[in-house]
Parts: sequence; C-alpha cells; structure tokens
Amino acid sequence: MTATQSISKNKGGRLLALDILRGITIAGMILVNNPGTWSDIYAPLRHAEWHGLTPTDLVFPFFMFIMGVSTYFSLRKYDFSFTWPTLAKILRRTVVIFFIGFALAWFGRILGGLRNPDMSLTDALFNFSHIRILGVMPRLALCYGVSSLLAILLSRRQLAWTVIVMLAGYFLILVFGHGFEFSDANVISIVDHKVLGPDHMYADTIDGLRLKFDPEGLLSTLPSIAHCLIGFLCGWLIVSTKDNNLRINRLFIVGTILTFAGFLLSYGCPINKKIWSPTFVLTTCGLASSFLGLLIWIIDIKGHRRWCRFFESFGVNPLFMYCLGTVWSILFGFIRIPMASAEQGFVNLHTLVFRHFLVPLCGENTTLASFCFAALFVLFNWCFGYILYKKKIYIKI
Repeated sequence: MTATQSISKNKGGRLLALDILRGITIAGMILVNNPGTWSDIYAPLRHAEWHGLTPTDLVFPFFMFIMGVSTYFSLRKYDFSFTWPTLAKILRRTVVIFFIGFALAWFGRILGGLRNPDMSLTDALFNFSHIRILGVMPRLALCYGVSSLLAILLSRRQLAWTVIVMLAGYFLILVFGHGFEFSDANVISIVDHKVLGPDHMYADTIDGLRLKFDPEGLLSTLPSIAHCLIGFLCGWLIVSTKDNNLRINRLFIVGTILTFAGFLLSYGCPINKKIWSPTFVLTTCGLASSFLGLLIWIIDIKGHRRWCRFFESFGVNPLFMYCLGTVWSILFGFIRIPMASAEQGFVNLHTLVFRHFLVPLCGENTTLASFCFAALFVLFNWCFGYILYKKKIYIKI
C-alpha cells in the first residue's frame, strides 16, 4: 500500500486504525477495573491518587477522544446539518447510553441487596436511595449528546473557540472554587452534593480523608465535552485529506502541541483526572492523537495488521464489550461456590479464582496474582467479543 492510499477499512467498512485504538482502550478499561485485589496492584495500573498522571489515567480519556473522532464520521453522513431526524437520533442515543449506565449501577445494587439477608426482594429491586447516578456510561452519554448538538449547530472554527472558552472558563471555576483541593469546599463536590445528593455519589479516600466526591460529576462534565470536541476536530483532520503521510503529520503535530501545552501549563493548572482539569484534557488528547497517528503509520503505511486482531474484537463492539465486562465483574462477585470443607463455607467466584488458584500459582505474590486475574478477565471477555467479530455482528448502542 502506498502512503497516498486511503485509510484501511476492515470487513465491516469501519476504519481499522480507529477500531484498534478503541479496542486497546476498551481492553485497558476492563484490565484496570478488574484486579484480583485492590490492595496489591502494580503502580502503572493504579489511578493517580489526586494530581498526576499514570497509564491507567489514559484509558477513559482516550475513549472520550475516540468517541469524538467517531462522532465526526457519524455526523458526516448527515452533512453536519441540523434536521429533526438528526436531532432525534442524537437524543435517542444519548438517552439509551445514559440509562444503560444507570441500569448497570442498578444491577450491581440488586445483586448486592440479594446478598444481604436483612433486605427483602422488593427493597433489593426497587431501593434507589443509594444508587450512583453518574459514572462512565452516563458521562459518555452526556458528552456525546452535547458535542453532537454543537457539531450540527456550529462551524469548525466556532467549535475550536468553544473548546478554548470551555477550558478557560472551567479553569477559572477551579481557581476561584477551590477546585484543586480534595475537600468539602471544592466547587465540583458542592455542585454534585446540591444537585445529585451525597447518597448518589461516588465515595473516595485520599490521604486518609474519605469524602463523597464523584470523578464523573456534573461540573467536570464541561471539560469532558471539550475533550470530545477535540476528538471531533481531529476526525476532520483525518478525512480532509487522502494522503496518509499528511494525515499522520497532522495528528502528530496536533498531538505534540497539545501534549506539550498540557505539561507546560500543569505548573499552574495540575493534571488531574478526578476533576478532569484542562491540562488533563490537553495532555490526554495530545497523547491520543499521537497514538492514533502511530497506528495509522503501523497499519496503513507499513501494513502490519496481524497483531491487531485481538484488539479489533473489542474495537468493533466497544460499548457492548465494556458493558459485558461490567456485568461479568458484578456476577463474579455475586456467584458463590461451595468449598471442600465446611469451615471454608462459600466463596464468590472472584475470590475462588484469585485467592484459591492464582495466589498459590504465583508463589503467594499477590501483586502478580492480581495482575494475572485482570489479564485473564480481559481474555475471558475477549472470547465473547471474538465470537461476535467472527460472525460480523456489530452491536450498536
């Protein structure tokens, strides 16, 4: 393949490099969300406690960036024009994604209630008093919905200025609202407490201080929308030329500028995933853009594709595979297996695999066993994704 040929597409007509990046990201999300134990994890597989950036902190923002790129390809079919059918499609998909996320949280609460002998079946099914409202899927829904609406209402130049205004405005909110502090005085926490209520928020502990602080809160959704719009604009860069070398150059230039800007500005605006700081947006979008350019170079210019089949199984059904991994994670903690001796009683499937199989197999090295559990869990989910991939079944959400 020459460098001037268009980007490779897989059998479903999808852009292969983008599917591979999406698949790598989904596999990474499942990996970091499902260790054998949260007490023993390799450092790169941990989120930064507050300020800072680890490889684990990249997976969710990478997916947000990819969603922006995909949104460009999706709306391109409608010529980026505001029509009632287009609006209906955007709203319908936003609502579906949001309520799938809510349903996953509900499913977890139901099974947790069923494990409680003091809770009735009715309470387990219909007790919404402590269910978390926001999370990964609801954030994806809100960002997709708002960014898509902006994309059909504004020009590309206006979208670029919208990103700048959003990030600059959010920075001022953080500065004057104690946004860089992990405390009750943080404006992000205050907004979520007022709107959502503490019983519907995620609880976090930093330096021994435990607070209801949601990393996917309402106010921090604002820079996440800007994040998605940056991906959208990079989607335009990809399709605005048919020369792969030019595509790669553009992605690397944008990636380098954003990454350096993020790290340089971090001296005054720390990189922080939990508040989705503006520098977090710039740095992670920059790295995602560069990584996408690298994949286009590897797959389209060099023609190395055999290695990526594993990730393609995740990438062609990304949201379904993420939801599937979440459901299996909940079930692994719920399904109980009787042990050989009466003293041991019952243990859940997660504990059985990790504590009674992998820990002895790894020579009592719980950190290694924890990683092995996560890797096996990814492989377990891949089996289902591979079946869908081979049957060319693409589940659209």
